[in-house]
Amino acid sequence: MNFRPLGKTNFSVSEISLGTWQVGGKWGDPFSNQVAEGILHAAIDAGVNFIDTADVYSAGLSEEAVGRVVRSRSERIYVASKCGRQITPHLNEGYTEKALRGYVEDSLRRTGLETLDLIQLHCPPMEVYYRPEIFGLFERLKEEGKIQHLGVSVEKVEEALKGMQYDNVTTVQIIFNVFRQRPSELFFAEARERNVGIIVRVPLASGLLTGKFNTDSTFGKEDHRHFNRDGAGFDKGETFSGVDYTLGLKAMERMKQLFPGEKNLAPRALQWILRFPEVSCIIPGASKIEHLASNISAPEMPPLTQEQIDGMNAIYEEMVKAGVHQLW
Repeated sequence: MNFRPLGKTNFSVSEISLGTWQVGGKWGDPFSNQVAEGILHAAIDAGVNFIDTADVYSAGLSEEAVGRVVRSRSERIYVASKCGRQITPHLNEGYTEKALRGYVEDSLRRTGLETLDLIQLHCPPMEVYYRPEIFGLFERLKEEGKIQHLGVSVEKVEEALKGMQYDNVTTVQIIFNVFRQRPSELFFAEARERNVGIIVRVPLASGLLTGKFNTDSTFGKEDHRHFNRDGAGFDKGETFSGVDYTLGLKAMERMKQLFPGEKNLAPRALQWILRFPEVSCIIPGASKIEHLASNISAPEMPPLTQEQIDGMNAIYEEMVKAGVHQLW
């Protein structure tokens, strides 16, 4: 496993880390502690030392599983969680210091940890970024020892740029992959200048970039890849990175031509991301041990050739960019 600095946190984190949105079961299926803990232990065994969770993942069960596993291990594992998405309706007015403090304290209780290494505002409305008192709260929580660092998880590049204007924002979690390339422009340069860590989520475009889906693939009715393609549940950019599914399948057919004989393109998609030194870590999810094994194999595979890189970028430019680039 290779490690990279996480911005100004002074943490050195595994470049392939673990996101836990779907740990414990495929999206829409009941949460399984046995599956979750198996994946978490396997990740740590493989050298993963950064785990990202959130209070809303499986209604807190993800945080509980992460806490149990981390407390049982001797390795130094960095735990990042998120807060704010419990606010209903999810509006600026619901972001109060009292509510956010309560969410952080609830996360500490569920994980059983004395402190959270990183707490991230969970895709708050843009208005929140214009409220210094909200960001000031986390300085007090840091002084109290309840958190070590603050970060923001964002939908749009504009939110990332605004969030980084607060000195205590140490990380930005953002969607970035072959089908969502805009962050590598101005945002990456600004993050590098400010020494802000970049945590990449949705690196496989909800599985689309694995190359394993086709027109016959189906998703359960509780799976966001079924119900959220048009943003019915939350920002549609979280599902297939906002790419039209049918178009995405066509783009992947062209992508497969760059990697003849390779049935699983997930490691190649992760390699494309790891080319950017500004990226601190990638947090692909895993609902099976096989997914985890695929993800952590990326750094060990033969490097992408310039021809493959150019081909991947050309697919984005010619097929995908017009539909997603300026939206996020």
